[in-house]
Amino acid sequence: MKKVAIIGAGIVGATAAYYLSKEADLEVTVFDHGQGQATKAAAGIISPWFSKRRNKAWYKIARLGADFYVGLLADLEKSGQEIDFYQRSGVFLLKKDESKLEELYELALQRREESPLIGRLAILDQASANNYFPGLRGFDRLLYASGGARVDGHLLVNRLLEASQVKLVKEKVSLTPLAAGYQIGEEVFDQVILATGAWLGHILEPLGYEVDVRPQKGQLRDYQLSKDLASHPVVMPEGEWDLIPFAGGELSLGATHENDMGFDLTVDETLLQQMEEAALPSYPALAEATIRGERVGIRAYTSDFSPFFGQVPGLEGVYAASGLGSSGLTTGPIIGYHLAQLAQEKELTLDPAAYPIANYVKRVKRE
Repeated sequence: MKKVAIIGAGIVGATAAYYLSKEADLEVTVFDHGQGQATKAAAGIISPWFSKRRNKAWYKIARLGADFYVGLLADLEKSGQEIDFYQRSGVFLLKKDESKLEELYELALQRREESPLIGRLAILDQASANNYFPGLRGFDRLLYASGGARVDGHLLVNRLLEASQVKLVKEKVSLTPLAAGYQIGEEVFDQVILATGAWLGHILEPLGYEVDVRPQKGQLRDYQLSKDLASHPVVMPEGEWDLIPFAGGELSLGATHENDMGFDLTVDETLLQQMEEAALPSYPALAEATIRGERVGIRAYTSDFSPFFGQVPGLEGVYAASGLGSSGLTTGPIIGYHLAQLAQEKELTLDPAAYPIANYVKRVKRE
């Protein structure tokens, strides 16, 4: 039986573990140090269709990543899991310059031809928008797409790991190449998937690699309101704050984008307060909400803000992905699935050549 190790139990690693666990001839072990995982602190919005990034490869993986959830939900249901982590409740886009809404509306109309998941599109006035999200203020018009979804990333990861029933080892590990296979802890594995996000360099640099991945700190705050928010759309204004409503009156506000903070996981009350003050004019009810807690995670970015995945150059049987940035909950599942497919040499939907790992993971030339 072939032994496969996955280092990292976030959205990428958990998805890879789930799909590999379906193979009877594989024994899968997941390692995770349990600190700073971006998935646990993610804002949880699936709505890539309004992005104006010129990177066509990025948009393709984000678009297909949103579509991928349809199959993932069906697979998890067949595995006996609840799918309470995902709801297509719609999304509101707010713009300071509301004339941009027409442009975004036209862009989304074009993209809906290949992405029907976008659903109904409309530019709504405040009164109409309040039928969906009572109490929202501070705008004359906004753009609505019924297909926008919210995801509880932490709950999704738990569902994936529960369904996979793989061995989970909660410790920090390193990777040692052997003549045959790779040693992690006291075990030897035939194949390894590195789903370590911003920590990829910590694994590969000791093996003589330069890794173009930098950490970005993200913080969000969770609130409790007295009314149920299950059917409320996600609210995406310009700036750092988004409102992500959940069933049972839970509401998340976030997330910050903090560069040059390294792997610092401390809560910055000042930044969270600034984010709340920025959101209050749009949603005054936030002032009456009870603070439930804060979450801090570390996103992974490359120097050109592009994600990558594939076999690590020079390490046969070792596959890696990183650089997902703030779109990790959108692109993470489909990338994790592709890493599982690569490990089994199965057919791929996405071409790894469009997301070349060799551009970001390079062997250091020794003198």
